[in-house]
Amino acid sequence: MQIYKLTDACCVAGQIQPADVEALKNNGFATVVCNRPDGEDLGQPTAASVAAACESHGVAFHHLPISNTGISAEMVERFQKIVAESDGTVLAYCRSGQRSSVLWQQSGSP
Repeated sequence: MQIYKLTDACCVAGQIQPADVEALKNNGFATVVCNRPDGEDLGQPTAASVAAACESHGVAFHHLPISNTGISAEMVERFQKIVAESDGTVLAYCRSGQRSSVLWQQSGSP
């Protein structure tokens, strides 16, 4: 898994697996944000399966799926709040990390 650091508060990555969550926790990630709709690709883990792994490791989880309709103002506001309220670094992911990067950029988050 390739993680791209945007700031000290936020990083992005392509698709993660539930088995990755323990390592993320051990590397200081306190919050995971899934920006991927379920069922986008065959074999993609569901947001619920990643959420369950996060819960078992004490990592906050949020699902803000970005579909072909784009990023709404509400999503930008929710993402800003998630980053601001996180107790540590946030990892946002989608298929490649690009949509998560655009959301971060539009949010103006630190």
